[in-house]
Amino acid sequence: MSAPERIPPRSVTPPDAADLLARGELAVRGRIREASNAALYCTVSYDGQDAACIYKPVAGERPLWDFPDGTLAQREVAAYEVSEATGWGLVPPTVLRDGPYGEGMCQLWVEAVPEAELLALVDGEEPEPGWKAIGFAEVGEGRTALLVHADDERLRRLAVLDAVLNNADRKGGHLLPTGEGRLYGIDHGVTFNVENKLRTLLWGWAGEPLTREAVDVLESLRKDLSEGGPLTARLQPLITGAEIDATRARVGALLDSGKHPQPSGEWPAIPWPPV
Repeated sequence: MSAPERIPPRSVTPPDAADLLARGELAVRGRIREASNAALYCTVSYDGQDAACIYKPVAGERPLWDFPDGTLAQREVAAYEVSEATGWGLVPPTVLRDGPYGEGMCQLWVEAVPEAELLALVDGEEPEPGWKAIGFAEVGEGRTALLVHADDERLRRLAVLDAVLNNADRKGGHLLPTGEGRLYGIDHGVTFNVENKLRTLLWGWAGEPLTREAVDVLESLRKDLSEGGPLTARLQPLITGAEIDATRARVGALLDSGKHPQPSGEWPAIPWPPV
């Protein structure tokens, strides 16, 4: 992802970021041309702090056949709320607010390290140590290569989060590793559908047992998603009751199986384009 007129923001610590995004003055600096929906690169300023951010107005969302119109921004915020509840902090601070083009999602801009190796195409039938196989891909002239992702605990946590969110679009370009060693996932507009729509590049652990850490996180999520639970209360203004019930059911299914999910075969398992 690239943006025009990048402005180096002052340092904003996570506790400050959501408040800054919600209360600050938005100034549009440019548009992210690669985005399928309107995505505006902005600065936000409040009380002596400023930062770069992305603002996606609801008015700029393209209609989708399988998601209600005008709900993608709320789903992005809901994904942030679930991420925060896990304690993993895998989604940048994200709020729903009014802006120059109406209500929309506002998310802290994250500068990624482009040389970080999380995905690769390799020759051979099996991945090398430290990598997990996704599947074979055509690379031209009738040749195929094995698409792999890193066997990285940050990606594994994100794979669990995506299973909870029912993320229908986990592409390589949505992975943002930072110079400080953090990993963020972005673009969560097509999440929380009541039907199974999980599409991701992070299938390397499919069918493998969940880590003890993941089980503990899921147990905590199940409590937070109970009727009257704190996460349920935060999600209610953002997604429907049926979608909250489906999220609760996905958490329960993961705990019952004790394993990472596998492709259902009823829906394309890998998003297109994958990167």
